[in-house]
Amino acid sequence: MPKLENLHRIWDLDTFFPGGPASPEYVAFLDLLEQDLLSFTSEIKQPTKGVASWIEHLQTLDALTSRTSHARAFINCHASVAVTNPEVRVMESRFRQVGALLATVDTTLNDKMLQMPLEEWTQLVQAPELASSSWALEQRRQRAKTFLPPEQEAVVNALSVNGFQGWNALYFHIIGSLSIEVEVNGEKQYLSAAQLQNRLDDPDPHMRAYYMDVWDRTWDEAADTIALELNNMVGFRLNLYRLRGWDDFLFETLRNNLIQKDTLDSMQQAICQQRPRLVAYLKRKKELLGLASFGWQDVTAQASGAATKLSYDEAANFIVENFAKHSPGMAEMAEIAFRDRWIESEDRPGKRVTAFCSGFPEAGQSRIFVNFSGTMGSTVTIAHELGHAYNSWVLKGTPQTGRLRSSCLGETASIFAETLVGNAGIAAAGSEDERLSLIESKLNQVISMSVNMVARYLFDRAFHEERTKGEVSVARLNQLMLAAQREAYGDALDRWHPTLWASKQHYHGAGNPFYNYPYTFGQLFANGVFAYAMQAGDNFEKKYNALLRDTGRCTVEELAMRHLGADLTKPDFWHHALNLALAELDEWLEKTKKKVVML
Repeated sequence: MPKLENLHRIWDLDTFFPGGPASPEYVAFLDLLEQDLLSFTSEIKQPTKGVASWIEHLQTLDALTSRTSHARAFINCHASVAVTNPEVRVMESRFRQVGALLATVDTTLNDKMLQMPLEEWTQLVQAPELASSSWALEQRRQRAKTFLPPEQEAVVNALSVNGFQGWNALYFHIIGSLSIEVEVNGEKQYLSAAQLQNRLDDPDPHMRAYYMDVWDRTWDEAADTIALELNNMVGFRLNLYRLRGWDDFLFETLRNNLIQKDTLDSMQQAICQQRPRLVAYLKRKKELLGLASFGWQDVTAQASGAATKLSYDEAANFIVENFAKHSPGMAEMAEIAFRDRWIESEDRPGKRVTAFCSGFPEAGQSRIFVNFSGTMGSTVTIAHELGHAYNSWVLKGTPQTGRLRSSCLGETASIFAETLVGNAGIAAAGSEDERLSLIESKLNQVISMSVNMVARYLFDRAFHEERTKGEVSVARLNQLMLAAQREAYGDALDRWHPTLWASKQHYHGAGNPFYNYPYTFGQLFANGVFAYAMQAGDNFEKKYNALLRDTGRCTVEELAMRHLGADLTKPDFWHHALNLALAELDEWLEKTKKKVVML
């Protein structure tokens, strides 16, 4: 496989619609999409005659959903790199109106599905043309029973443009507008939130503490406005739940993620029971760093061995080479992504903070957003997002009606990709110091995906409980976050991050509540998949692709039983998965004990 060299670090969006966020071609695409959605809405309000008409409706819905996703991805990508651009905000608003039309189409079709006689419905889901969609259609019909009458849901969709989505847009505008002053070697610099977040990994503990002071101050200053946004977004959501008769604020997230409460509880229980091992890791890190006070900013600091630094080209080659060891298809897609400029990796002002992957279904491509800093951690982040892209790659051509979107299973694909890269780095280490450093990078990911995500979930649950009684103040939000972090991290830290609810984008997503535990699920389930990969040998890629194709076509419990023979509702699976994730922990603790003695 030829080496990747001189790679661009700015993605190519003009291949979809040239001319930026206000591209005339994009505007024309939206205009036609809006017309077609309005036309289809009128069409489906008429009586539907027979299964053949229903199949045609569902095929039209597939096409409209694909076009809408394509349009959403384009403006979202532009917004992520130029939040303050007024053209972006105008086009985001324009797209939200179009997105609301698709939601109304979905609502209308859901109601018509409920009205279908059982005999006709059975014929529909058994139609050969819908063979890959029957499970998802059955789920859709069951879900439709839990919504308001279609006229009321249409009003909800219209109000959400300036409700859910408006508050979400405000949050991104706030963080994108931040210009944060820091002083380095007597010189003032102005950083975006994303750039400052990267500085929290500074190897100098004094600089890390300084940047953490600035980070905390930044979010303290923005807290009042962000608290207003968060309270109103979640308040809107809870009011809607009450109208729909959903008396449990976990109902939507569990249903959307195709996961049972027993599975979620078993996973959380297993992590809590293994917390002493995770805390021991953090305490050893504090000893190695020689710090009197171990703070939030020190959790990912390099404590053992020399930190691995890579250029962007080196990171790309490392990822592709290690994907190829298990899946030639993953390697091929990753090489295309690097060569064809699917990835925005440059560290510059004006960008959002959080990495993501957006699919462009009309082109069969994805785009990946990261802020690459040259560390193994940021290399693993690229691998993570490429895992999402590969999931879309495998599902290319699958009807939209044939899959439900579970973040738990989406995060499995991404974390499996990062697990491949992280484990490969450890296996290929050329010295003990390098091996310890790479093990530490892997353990940092476990802390992030397990302990950190548990803290975020505990806060989210506590906040939703309090928000049902009224608005929650900044002071109380901070208290809830501190309590959650202390419960998750035990006594491992001396300094906390009480405004994580403000700095973490995932709390502010309009359509994906509780976007925290899916990462924990993905981390642990991916380790189960990795163990399976080690046993499957050359047959792995075929079996892995089959697993990915089943995501969204069964519950997570059914998927695990079907492909891994595992019962996710029992803690045993999660303990085993944690043990796999922490496989090198004892080695790291033993070998670093010698380093502590030498300090």
